Amino acid sequence: MKAIRKFEEFVKERVVKKQSIDKSRAEFLFKESENSYNYLLEKIRLMKISDINANDFVKSCYDILMELIRAKMLLNGYNASGVGWHEAEVSYLRILGFVEKDVQFADQIRFFRNGMLYYGTILDKEYAEIVIEFTKRIYSKLKK
Repeated sequence: MKAIRKFEEFVKERVVKKQSIDKSRAEFLFKESENSYNYLLEKIRLMKISDINANDFVKSCYDILMELIRAKMLLNGYNASGVGWHEAEVSYLRILGFVEKDVQFADQIRFFRNGMLYYGTILDKEYAEIVIEFTKRIYSKLKK
């Protein structure tokens, strides 16, 4: 997997476009991610993470993080669409001040989630646990 490109490249290629700040949509995404995060915590409490449900947990974590990143982008007048838009959103973590290690791990989650949806990638319990811990750590930073 190659390193994720810089956010500015996505802007230059018009994958990311400047737009008016969309506060109402951003607020919706913040609330939706909060609900999804609380549901994730409830699922963890009620069921054991296993190889059987690992993909579900990873997808949930990815969705939670992407909703928060999209909300931040909307508050700053950015919107991504088209080929490469998920990668552009992950790249935005750099703009938000996240360390490169976190950006690269978020991109790895994006890559594997894409693999689940389109290529039948099966993840295991150990990876799901790592993704959950990452999500818990990064969630509070993104909520600020």
